[in-house]
Amino acid sequence: MTEIATMSFEDAMKELESVVSRLESGNASLEDSIKLYERGAALRAHCEARLREAEERVEKITLAQGQPTGVAKAEGL
Repeated sequence: MTEIATMSFEDAMKELESVVSRLESGNASLEDSIKLYERGAALRAHCEARLREAEERVEKITLAQGQPTGVAKAEGL
């Protein structure tokens, strides 16, 4: 399995969708279901963090005369 911290948002979402499908199918053993749930929770947290980072970057785009002039680093990043 790929290390979650290095995954792109899109790759993490794709894997999260796969995890959800596998859990919903009901074909996994209890132990596998627990592992899938833990992986899914970590993937969800990663996706939320990546979205939050993107939102902060968009909020920090600086404008001059209505045109973007650059991006200011959001506090805490």
